[in-house]
Amino acid sequence: MNSRPALRALLIVGALAAAPLVAACSSDDKDPAAPATGHNTSVMLSMPSTTAQVPNPDAQISGAAAKQLCDMMRPDLDKWRTEGAALGRVAFNGTVHNWAARNGGLNDTVLKDRGVVDKITKENCPDVRQQALEALDTSDLASALVGFGG
Repeated sequence: MNSRPALRALLIVGALAAAPLVAACSSDDKDPAAPATGHNTSVMLSMPSTTAQVPNPDAQISGAAAKQLCDMMRPDLDKWRTEGAALGRVAFNGTVHNWAARNGGLNDTVLKDRGVVDKITKENCPDVRQQALEALDTSDLASALVGFGG
């Protein structure tokens, strides 16, 4: 699976959301900001249903989920090598976020213990882990994760 489209979509959404704020803050005018005209923008937010499955941060990671993380990382190794460690780490983070979201909200599990990614990859795909460590120029995968706590 390729996490690049999901990461790209996330970056685009973030950029679009931030653009009006940047434009408003970077104006040299001393006049108060006037409302934008000619564009209709609406945002629809919905609350999750009461029957929505709430992620369990203490849940055990299934063998299938562990295998999926390896399968998602494997095809990206060459790109991480080519892009260099800094960009590779950004893509790696996207892969882990994507994997965690696809597996019942495991983001909370990774947030509580980033080392779980190292544990999974040591047990299920040590070859992929080793190649990722080299491509991302890091001693462990937990250190390459950003946005999952510290």
